[in-house]
Amino acid sequence: MPQGDIDKIAKETGFSGVVWVDRAGQVEFAKAYGLANRTYHVPNTLDTRFGIASGSKGFTALAVLSLVQDGVLELSTTARSLLGRDLPLIADDVTVEHLLTHTSGIGDYLDEEADTEITDYVIGAAHELTTTEAFLPLLDGYPTKFRAGERFGYCNGGFVVLALLAERAGGVGYHDLVRERVLRPAGMTRTDFLRSDELPADAAVGYLPLNGADRSNIFHLPVLATGDGGIHTTAADISTFWRAFFAGDIVDSVDEIVRPRCDVPEESMRYGLGFWLHKSTDTAILVGYDAGASFKSTHDPHTGTTCTVLSNTSPGVWPIARVLAL
Repeated sequence: MPQGDIDKIAKETGFSGVVWVDRAGQVEFAKAYGLANRTYHVPNTLDTRFGIASGSKGFTALAVLSLVQDGVLELSTTARSLLGRDLPLIADDVTVEHLLTHTSGIGDYLDEEADTEITDYVIGAAHELTTTEAFLPLLDGYPTKFRAGERFGYCNGGFVVLALLAERAGGVGYHDLVRERVLRPAGMTRTDFLRSDELPADAAVGYLPLNGADRSNIFHLPVLATGDGGIHTTAADISTFWRAFFAGDIVDSVDEIVRPRCDVPEESMRYGLGFWLHKSTDTAILVGYDAGASFKSTHDPHTGTTCTVLSNTSPGVWPIARVLAL
């Protein structure tokens, strides 16, 4: 797509974020739009770090799968074997593989099928959510929706449980686990878990409309992200990630990770182990949507083409992603 067309859509929609396209490591299009901080009129740049919401589920999956590769966990490991008496409503036969493929059937603390708006306050005391263990009270009390393995049912809570299992099995906190097993081997030097109440100068504040004003998302999301989403990154780092992932620099089992496990016709996609997949090609996809954040990145392993759109608003990414056919 010509730059003029992207510029036109960005202007019409008030897009705030970054659009990036590269092929085999050569940048074909890269441009930043809008403001990272509206109070101080700080513009977004190509180096701005954005929260990617559920886009970071892929990183959680890879941290878990690296433990599987090392023999610390197995895909057949049951959640119950590590949860003990915690979260008693999770069925005894739910496994790591069920959680990775969204086929666990467990009840979800952040149910995307619920009748809520993106501007609603749904997680309670956001400032208390700084560790994975701190999520236990939030995860508890949700009955099973369906039998494990019966069908696909997107579950945010399932990836928090994965982070918890990884911590307990590996003996390392989730954040350090991802840093050591995913970010470092991938060479993602600008990617990290940032507290929402102390964002650095190069991170974009997430915005959403509330009561006629643009407010930050600080009270809508956990103050520090865990397994189901929220890491901060740059467009360049995402491209670095895709190349490292498909090169086998993070884990060896790339083909198994991107092997379709579930058809998800309502999303016109398929799902592997922690990654969305194109409905008919080998393109791998990461997607994120939350209060004050939206993100979509696709990578075609055959051509080496990466297309990434990041935004510090909830609706920002989608108009441009559609015209880029992401």
